[in-house]
Amino acid sequence: MGQRTLFAAMLLGAVMLLASSPVLAGGNPHVHEAISHAEEAVEHGEQGHSGAIVKHAKVALGHAHEAHKDVNNPHLDAGIKELEEAIAHGEQDHAGVATKHAKSAVMHLKEVH
Repeated sequence: MGQRTLFAAMLLGAVMLLASSPVLAGGNPHVHEAISHAEEAVEHGEQGHSGAIVKHAKVALGHAHEAHKDVNNPHLDAGIKELEEAIAHGEQDHAGVATKHAKSAVMHLKEVH
């Protein structure tokens, strides 16, 4: 393989790597953070930790609201509502119900494009 071909292959690989980044591929970084924290809420909810559900759902909700400034998507709206419900039930120590809402939030947020 010649030097030019090797350089072109490396350059193409770097471009593909950068293009797969959520920010450059059209994704919103706040959506990705919201998903991450909502997934954390679910993980803690499955262990019955209501306080941790509330903590992570609130962080996820903050990121979802930030994403909403740039993204208009019905799934984002639904994800925000589900996170609000997860917080409300988590604050009442209803870990099971809060977890269901957090799972639904994850499902909706993953549909945001």
